[in-house]
Amino acid sequence: MPVSPVVPPCEPVSRWSPLMPPQDGYRAEDLDRIPDLPPHTELIDGSLVIVSPQKLFHMLVMELLAEGLKARAPGHLRLAREFSVRLGERQRPEPDLLLVRAEAFRQLEQTWFPAEAVELAVEVVSPESEIRDRERKPQIYAEAGIPHFWRVEQEGVDAAVHVHRLDPAEPGRYGDPAVHRKRLVVSEPVALDIDLTDILGR
Repeated sequence: MPVSPVVPPCEPVSRWSPLMPPQDGYRAEDLDRIPDLPPHTELIDGSLVIVSPQKLFHMLVMELLAEGLKARAPGHLRLAREFSVRLGERQRPEPDLLLVRAEAFRQLEQTWFPAEAVELAVEVVSPESEIRDRERKPQIYAEAGIPHFWRVEQEGVDAAVHVHRLDPAEPGRYGDPAVHRKRLVVSEPVALDIDLTDILGR
């Protein structure tokens, strides 16, 4: 996912040019003010990130995990897809999947969830998003106190899920992940048992 060119909020996307971003970077609320932004634009460290077209693996593994999460989520949690989370003034990423406390679904016009409402953030790694999904996003999710983070990697026709949980001994950090291949078997934040093999053959 290439970092987008940035311009003052009054300019439509069609007139963007690769200029320097605002001195202090964009802020979370700017995503709701800049006209004609492409769908699923994220804000990472004050810079806009444009999402590239999805690959089939990305779509299929999202569908697989979403079905499981939605079916097994307890009543106080709801599934959200590709919806942004405000983590701070310069951080508003859009995880591929989220489990969010039900009370955070407040009004139809809302465009983001607060970090404290999120129990789980899931990112499916694409070649162009590897550094963000493997390094930067886990950092900012952990610093914002999101208890669970899953990173999904493609391994041939299978998926591998790297399951991270906040480290109680080190606030603001995830501990070493448990890597699930062949099957995703977890007990929190929901109890799941999902076959991760041959995503393409489903």
